[in-house]
Amino acid sequence: MQVRIEAALKALASLKLTLVILVALAAGIVVSYNSEVRTTWALVVPLVLFAANLAAAVATNGIFRRQTALLVFHLALITIVLLVAAGRLTYLKGQLELAEGETFSGFLKQQEAGPFHWSRLDRISFVNEGFRIQYAPGVRRGRTENVVAWQDGSGQWQRGVIGDQDPLVLRGYRFYTSFNKGFAPTFLWHARGGGEPQFGTIHLPSYPIHEYRQALEWQPPGSRQTLWTQLQFDEVILDPERPSEFRLPRDHTLVVRAGGERRELQPGDRLELPDGTLEYRGLRSWMGYTVFYDWTLPWLFAACAVAVGSLGWHFWGKFSARPWDQ
Repeated sequence: MQVRIEAALKALASLKLTLVILVALAAGIVVSYNSEVRTTWALVVPLVLFAANLAAAVATNGIFRRQTALLVFHLALITIVLLVAAGRLTYLKGQLELAEGETFSGFLKQQEAGPFHWSRLDRISFVNEGFRIQYAPGVRRGRTENVVAWQDGSGQWQRGVIGDQDPLVLRGYRFYTSFNKGFAPTFLWHARGGGEPQFGTIHLPSYPIHEYRQALEWQPPGSRQTLWTQLQFDEVILDPERPSEFRLPRDHTLVVRAGGERRELQPGDRLELPDGTLEYRGLRSWMGYTVFYDWTLPWLFAACAVAVGSLGWHFWGKFSARPWDQ
């Protein structure tokens, strides 16, 4: 029995098998990069096989038992490979949009997650309190400064500034600002049957990427009427000739088409529809966020540090055995 186990370990530790696994891993990386569907297992399976191959090599090669630094390096390498596989199984990447003053309630506009990700987004809440973005001549975007507010573990409200590189970290989820942002008309919908008015916003296409397409079709909540909405203004928000800052237009008109009727609305104006009344409340901004979750990152950093340190220890012992000046 022991002989069979040793033979199996030696077969698993084969360098030919290592080559096959590395080829499979490279193919998995290419497939994942070029595919629009989930390809988690195309990476996880070769990574787990690679970790098993390394572990078998450590178990069957006596040189690792004689050289502690080399043993520590390979154990750290096995840990790194397994952590990468675990990260692919449990990660999350997503996108969301919040208007100024709006609270995140756990809904993502778009997301991609590992098969074993246990979402806790429904336990996370924060408020977008507005942002500032400076632009250099040529409409080159500078640093984003987005003020957000959230409740900490004790229930106390906290405020901070996040950006493209400075995230808000809540329950392991990292929220970053993105280049997506724009204008958000706000409305109050009064249903014909009564009840509490419903407040809502629509997010027009990102600005300034879609500067000349600030229009959107949408339906008021509970209504069967499809509306076409367009924001019109004449002033230059982002001047390509000089430094400028993203801001709301000082004067604007909101064009709404319902069926064959066309109306131009200012804040406070109302539009009567067959199943309710739409009241235009004004214009706000909206910000797009990217969210990322991977619990393995700090452990990967620690394992990499151990691997680098043990490899340095190994080579230091190897080259310090004789004087370098000879």
